[in-house]
Amino acid sequence: MSDKEALHGLSCPRCGGMIDIPEGQEIVICPFCELRSVVRGENGIRRYQIPLKVDRETAGKAFQRFLTSSMAISSSVRKEAQLTEALVVHLPFWAVWGRAAGWAFGQRAIRTKDSTRYEPKEIRVVEEMTWNGAACEVGEFGVSEISLQGRPLEPFDGDALHRSGMVFEPVGAAGEAMQRAQAEFDGRIRAAAHLDRLTQSFVRIIRPRQGLVFYPLWVMRYLYRGRAFQVVVDGYSGEVLYGKAPGNVLYRAAVLVGGMALGSFVTVDVTYLLSQGEDSAEGAIISLIAGLAVMFFSFRKFRYGEHYEYRRRYTSGGIPGLSMLPSSVGQVSELFKNLERFK
Repeated sequence: MSDKEALHGLSCPRCGGMIDIPEGQEIVICPFCELRSVVRGENGIRRYQIPLKVDRETAGKAFQRFLTSSMAISSSVRKEAQLTEALVVHLPFWAVWGRAAGWAFGQRAIRTKDSTRYEPKEIRVVEEMTWNGAACEVGEFGVSEISLQGRPLEPFDGDALHRSGMVFEPVGAAGEAMQRAQAEFDGRIRAAAHLDRLTQSFVRIIRPRQGLVFYPLWVMRYLYRGRAFQVVVDGYSGEVLYGKAPGNVLYRAAVLVGGMALGSFVTVDVTYLLSQGEDSAEGAIISLIAGLAVMFFSFRKFRYGEHYEYRRRYTSGGIPGLSMLPSSVGQVSELFKNLERFK
């Protein structure tokens, strides 16, 4: 096993030298005094790192693209923005992997032209699931989750990370992260069942694996007319994960005027036309609410559009590869007994 595949962190009891411990190896030899030692204890939380693939020049190009990515950003910011700092940070994220087996019991609506009836359903969902969440305070960087799809997980090398940038240590308990992952998996199972009435659900994670992943980010800080802003770029893929910029005054005004005009038309004219027919009270109410919502939305865009803020979000819904099969209560009971052997 190569040095990159070894774990770090234990010192030799004789000379104090650092010993690399390959995963699964119980007897190690000190490279300095050749003392043989037996490794005992729990594996603990394994640490991984994502390699830094994006250099400063590439991160700078992503930063420039962000400044012109939306009409809501001031048109003069690209010319007047002054980049003051560009640094690499490695943030820790809790990650949980496992095969989720879930069962949902409820009813699915069968609608016809004249009536609606509910048919009992028992749905089984089996899927490989992953979850990750920030393991430290990330309010300054605006990145609370990252994508691990297609990213290589390398063994943790603290010295190499410190040489390339700032390294943040995790805060919080691993057990809390596992509970958050369990709640997320349970929500995905419920959504995948597509039941109109859900009475009960069970979720088991088979052979869950938890780790701490250190993810590289480029933090680009800049000044615009005396005000400070920043953009955070993914250190592996080069995409912008978070960014803040000054707002476009003309865009805010256009949204306000256009939204108020459209909302007034829907609220007054459309609502009046719909209220003239028979049995049209429901349509008139919907039209009134829609018009008020448009006006409220346009006002909020104007009121809070002084600063433009972008945040890359990763959705867990619509996950492909779900296996949904009907099962009986007896089969579910038997399957739960079999799953106990995997604990």
